[in-house]
Amino acid sequence: MKLVYLSSAVAFGSAIADTAPWEGPGPNDVRSPCPMLNTLANHGFLPHDGKSITVNKTVDALSSALNIDPELSTFLHEFAVTTNPQPNATTFDLNHLSRHNILEHDGSLSRQDSYFGPPDVFNEAVFNETKSYWTGDILTIQMAANARVARLMTSNLTNPEYSLSEIGSRFSIGESVAYLSILGSKETGTVPKAYVEYLFENERLPYELGFSKMKDPLTEEDLGNLMDKLVEAQHFPQSPGKISKRAERPSEKRAGKRCPFH
Repeated sequence: MKLVYLSSAVAFGSAIADTAPWEGPGPNDVRSPCPMLNTLANHGFLPHDGKSITVNKTVDALSSALNIDPELSTFLHEFAVTTNPQPNATTFDLNHLSRHNILEHDGSLSRQDSYFGPPDVFNEAVFNETKSYWTGDILTIQMAANARVARLMTSNLTNPEYSLSEIGSRFSIGESVAYLSILGSKETGTVPKAYVEYLFENERLPYELGFSKMKDPLTEEDLGNLMDKLVEAQHFPQSPGKISKRAERPSEKRAGKRCPFH
């Protein structure tokens, strides 16, 4: 990471416990296409209004709520800031992430393509398709790969303006392994299906189902290993073409890095 994580007393949420109360968005709050970031705002780990999110707020929220490594969290913030339409921005609002084909992409697991309407709103029909490929009570990398491939195929067949950039493809892969590792086990790449469905459908952490944040931080290396496994489990080439294993390690090239959530 090129940005420096400042773990100081003024960092947002540093005193927040492992669990936090939940409150849905109000009329002046903004949300994103990402159910996990929306969830963190609903719990108050991120600003509840979803606005002016700094690197300190991002890093502290992802650490406090999910135990994501500061370097990976900073990287995610760097990408999120690219969606802010203001030049030289250092913060972002959650609704900035809805800008099409920057980070937001076609073939979401729970949102309609922007061609059909706003891509930031949970879509039950889309998510029902995704869930149909989660065929057990414990989700696996193979199930996640199947669901991702199916959603991309449906999007490609039904959206006349379908597109998936290289960075969009990487985000799509990262999103699929994020729910496996963050809500489940980064070692096995498995997660209780109930946890994932609960988060997507309620934008709320599944504390009441038994969820607790990871004991060990999720690192870029962890995320990359799982992404490689998911690519191996897929059964047709993904647009914009084959993504080679380990093609761009985090330390080698930031612009094409692996990215979770959506």
